[in-house]
Amino acid sequence: MKRNAAAVWEGGLKTGKGTISTESSALSNAPYSFGTRFEQAKGTNPEELIAAAHAGCYSMALSLVLGQSDVEPKRIDTTAHVTIKPDDGGFSITAVHLEVFATVPGMDDAAFQKAANTAKEGCPVSKVLNAKITLDATLRDG
Repeated sequence: MKRNAAAVWEGGLKTGKGTISTESSALSNAPYSFGTRFEQAKGTNPEELIAAAHAGCYSMALSLVLGQSDVEPKRIDTTAHVTIKPDDGGFSITAVHLEVFATVPGMDDAAFQKAANTAKEGCPVSKVLNAKITLDATLRDG
């Protein structure tokens, strides 16, 4: 299975602009630029898209792991915080912190923490990122 996305960039790094589109059309010519990436300009950026992909992937991975233990989550809320820092001549994504709040009726915290960490390791987006990935997982009463 393959998934596709495309980007177009016009101009120099700081004055140029681009668009990002996905095969599904969930994004269609979404604008991005130096300003949307490193300043507070309106639009998206690659790190935001990686964060969205990681949050979505992790939530599904956690649901899978819980299901393998015959537990069904009521709700999983995940936020991925991506850190990008300057390095030798460019930038690198150095870390991703996942913050998850889950409502899983009948589950104790120790079992939840184990499932949460198993999902972090098994999530396909976690596997592809060459960054330190940390996790805070909170089990809510449900």
